[in-house]
Amino acid sequence: MAIVPITVYGDKILRQKAKPVSAVDDSLIEKIKNMLDTMRNANGVGIAANQLGYRESVFVIDLKGVEGYEKFKPVIMINPKIVNESDELVKLEEGCLSLPNLRAEVERPAQIKIRYLDTDEKENELDADEFFARVILHEYDHLLGKMIPDRVDEDLKNKLKQELTRIMYRDIEIDYPITEG
Repeated sequence: MAIVPITVYGDKILRQKAKPVSAVDDSLIEKIKNMLDTMRNANGVGIAANQLGYRESVFVIDLKGVEGYEKFKPVIMINPKIVNESDELVKLEEGCLSLPNLRAEVERPAQIKIRYLDTDEKENELDADEFFARVILHEYDHLLGKMIPDRVDEDLKNKLKQELTRIMYRDIEIDYPITEG
């Protein structure tokens, strides 16, 4: 297990679609452990494989440190697929480990159903709402090559441009390792 530098805005891999996992092997398990270690080191609640420079369609979530989720057990989702989204939308502020110090209000479905494989290659289906659904959708976006700036209106996107440029050129102060670019 290791802490891996996190990719940030401007890194090409963040804009590429993840590749489906064909088999869960020791290499993938090692990457998943690195994802959990890196996410926790950065005080995150979720991280997708491409945020560590990995190509696989995998993300991990651990909400244990969030109020109301103290009994939450970490979730590993391999080859996830959103199968249903509610019509009800909720707008809340989000942050992202690949967008250090940037926060923006993002509108997302209030409830979702997701299908995924676990590390035993067993298919699971899960209903999620509130904060858990939001984190899943955020990480799922990463696997599609999407980020927060893709989910906001043009006015807000323009307001974020200066901060996005600072992130891209690593002109930021952050307390976890990021790629050198």
